[in-house]
Amino acid sequence: MTKLKLKTGDTVQVISGDHKGEQGKIVKVLTDKSRAIVEGVNMISKHTKPSAKNPQGGIVKKEASLHISNLMIVEKGTTTRVGFRTEGDKKVRFSKKTNQAI
Repeated sequence: MTKLKLKTGDTVQVISGDHKGEQGKIVKVLTDKSRAIVEGVNMISKHTKPSAKNPQGGIVKKEASLHISNLMIVEKGTTTRVGFRTEGDKKVRFSKKTNQAI
């Protein structure tokens, strides 16, 4: 398993694919598949059968996951790459553009 540079709650921008340029917050990170679900991006229509929870059934709009490589973190309005370094005894993420800790 590779170390992912994005976390839940990060604001990211899609850098390639059908949803290029769209921004949103990461809702969930799927580490085993290297994918993330971004709020309001890559919406799909899921057809659901009627159940006890949803007696009506029908079509539900929800977010599908995107691959981590298609996402870039947004800091101060612009996208930036992320690096790791140790400050004291803590490992922190930092912006490659501004060299500031995230």
